[in-house]
Amino acid sequence: MFLYNRHRRSRRIWDWESHLQEFDSVRDLAQRIIDNVERVIVGKSAAVELGVVALMCQGHALIEDVPGVGKTMLARSIARSVGCMFKRIQFTPDLLPTDVTGVSIYNQQTGEFQFRAGPIISQLVLADEVNRATPKTQSAMLEAMDERQVTVEGITHRLPSPFMVMATQNPVEYEGTFPLPEAQLDRFLLIVRLGYPTIEEELEIVNRQETSHPIDTLRPVAEADEIINLQRKIREIYVDDLVKRYIVNLVNATRTHQDIALGASPRASLALFRGGQAVALIRGRDYVLPDDVKELAVPMLSHRMIVTAGARMRAVGSQEIVEQILEETAVPGGGARAGAAG
Repeated sequence: MFLYNRHRRSRRIWDWESHLQEFDSVRDLAQRIIDNVERVIVGKSAAVELGVVALMCQGHALIEDVPGVGKTMLARSIARSVGCMFKRIQFTPDLLPTDVTGVSIYNQQTGEFQFRAGPIISQLVLADEVNRATPKTQSAMLEAMDERQVTVEGITHRLPSPFMVMATQNPVEYEGTFPLPEAQLDRFLLIVRLGYPTIEEELEIVNRQETSHPIDTLRPVAEADEIINLQRKIREIYVDDLVKRYIVNLVNATRTHQDIALGASPRASLALFRGGQAVALIRGRDYVLPDDVKELAVPMLSHRMIVTAGARMRAVGSQEIVEQILEETAVPGGGARAGAAG
């Protein structure tokens, strides 16, 4: 609560009652989406929330885990929960870049080339098993993910709004997979890891699918216009200067850590900033706390770093390094209280 007084002062010129009504409306929308997805995904509340956070932040989510734990089902459930155009791309080694972006075809009747849009030109795109395609095909998604457009034969085609890529991948140690390029990994707002369910959760999964799959009856709880409004409203969530500095300090620590060969880019700071706003909204606050940032640090930073060979030999991964950085980086506290007390 130490940031709350400063936040209230910054909003005195606002119509506070109207602000609270709008805030409650968008918070309820986010919660409806989360609750709807959890009708299908059992026991993975944190993973579901991360997927919705990516949607709220106009970002992309990379869902990584072993086969069969629900990666594709999580992406499909989020897509089903919002009334947006949905396309699925099944990535295979023989998939071509034009199979993703689209191609211009000569029309003999008109004597002109016509653009036939690829599946990437949609609002919600499921890139299933993205690391089974070659790096050349994976890179075909870069422009779409970063600039919300695709360029085919010199002509640029804008993508509809909202736009989100939900990609699933198996661990790169498995046969028939290609590691994603660092440039593409950096364009994913966050990474989601599901893990195996507990025995009780797995029993619940079996019971829910005894006669039919829950996703068959899943209905949208939001429309595209509501998602766009939600994405706009989270930008009004207050972020104190001390929290901003905490974000930058965390990201900067990845660039100087002895076990990291390549640290996180400024895009990671922007991701933590926007993600903190989304988490604060879900938690029912219109201001961001350091705990919101800490909650997102591992899923938003761990996939953006390259660990040194020495660390890999010691079985030290990026997740453990981010957790260490969280422990060693000072959290805003006393200084924030002093700044807010005046």
